[in-house]
Amino acid sequence: MIDIKIADQITKMRAAGKLTRETLEFIEKNIKHGVTPKQLDKLAYDYIIHNGGYPSCLGFEGYKYSTCMSVNNTIVHGVPTDEPLKEGDIISVDLCVELNGFNGDSARTYPVGKISKARQKLIDVTKQSFFEGIKNIKDGSTVGDIGAQVQKYVEKHGFSVVRDLCGHGIGKTIHEEPPVPNFGKAGLGPKLHAGMTICVEPMVNAGDCQVIFDKTDGWTVRTKDGSDAAHYENTILITKDGVEILT
Repeated sequence: MIDIKIADQITKMRAAGKLTRETLEFIEKNIKHGVTPKQLDKLAYDYIIHNGGYPSCLGFEGYKYSTCMSVNNTIVHGVPTDEPLKEGDIISVDLCVELNGFNGDSARTYPVGKISKARQKLIDVTKQSFFEGIKNIKDGSTVGDIGAQVQKYVEKHGFSVVRDLCGHGIGKTIHEEPPVPNFGKAGLGPKLHAGMTICVEPMVNAGDCQVIFDKTDGWTVRTKDGSDAAHYENTILITKDGVEILT
């Protein structure tokens, strides 16, 4: 069942989304050569708690951290480590914030210092593919409309979209119906209606779209061919005439 939010719930979703965005902005300021993903994760936890929220990832299906920190060829769900970031790395930070019973979910891929042109292009295309995906989306559009637009833009620039993972609905819990793939055909899939809140999150590989799920930690997802990957995500509200980005 796809949940339609009422006015009071949308107000709470906006507040959770705002704190999610502000946490990412805070983390971005601390990304530099020598810092570790675990240190960044602790900063995120402290910031969220200090501002009255709770990091929804912490404890989710047994996950032990407040964020996912995915470096270079890790696509998503990277477990924060003690390995220092190096100049030229890229790191995707994905986090969820619960505030007053509702959740925001967002991700960004950041450069660590000066990065290569190839890595910058990957970050830029991944980010723009999100905005391409939500173009002209409104009440009555379909999930397939989003995926088709993301896929077209990503592949036009020589990259691939991950098929094994997708976006999702969000609200009182961080994963709700419907699934929101980053590929597909326009006009297909569940219909989107005003009041729905979903996460659109392109996951883009520089090489092939195939992935490897780490069996050791049970979370980390990497590119099978070892190529770089980037991730960009926002929680959005479907409105009568378009969308509102909540994060």
